[in-house]
Amino acid sequence: MLKYPLLIIVGFLAGFINVLAGGGSFLTVSAMILLGLPSTTANGTNRIAILFQNIMAAKRFRDFDVLPLRFAMLLTAPAALGALAGAYLGATMPDALFRKVFALLMVVVSFLSLANPGRRELLKEGPFRWLTLTVGFFLVGVYGGFVQAGVGFFILAVLSLCGFDLVVSNAIKVMIILVFTVFALFVFAAKGKVDIAWGLPLAVGNVLGAYVGTSIAVKRGHTFIKRVVLACLVLVALKLLFT
Repeated sequence: MLKYPLLIIVGFLAGFINVLAGGGSFLTVSAMILLGLPSTTANGTNRIAILFQNIMAAKRFRDFDVLPLRFAMLLTAPAALGALAGAYLGATMPDALFRKVFALLMVVVSFLSLANPGRRELLKEGPFRWLTLTVGFFLVGVYGGFVQAGVGFFILAVLSLCGFDLVVSNAIKVMIILVFTVFALFVFAAKGKVDIAWGLPLAVGNVLGAYVGTSIAVKRGHTFIKRVVLACLVLVALKLLFT
């Protein structure tokens, strides 16, 4: 019976981390695997928590009036299409292979994320900017549909090209993830890779973590979020070194 309280606690930490930076799903998926859930099912089950987490986070960012909803929704279409392809790959991959790929992605995402996204506009308004965003978010969707863990870092990196600060970028991020998670969850559920009994307590924790995280993100601002992103990267790197 300790499993369910542990899932709530892990979910809270992941929800908090995901809203402020990203990579919380490395924690939740790893925890479910260690607790005995097959890795591909853990990957699918995690989407229940991600869905509810981002519903809460999107609402909170809207309440704080920092979510540019129209811009965010324009980016969800390519991300959702990518998520369908990625989720199908994640749901049909053999369990043993997925464990190896998941471990490899933890390493790759950790190093790529050291770019430490900040506020810098590199793409000016125009067709090239939208082409880059469309292709970028399709690839973000493929990755997010496949594994979810660490997708927030990639979203922040793409949005930094448009000059958004990390408060607004996080608001856009949760909206995009909310939409493409619906598509990914449908695919995993259709393939029998979702365990609701595990997913619901995890979702409770994620929602609570997202509630706290959005408040802190808006009140503490861009600089604080940069520090949290860096701290998350250091923790992931330490985990990889000593496990």
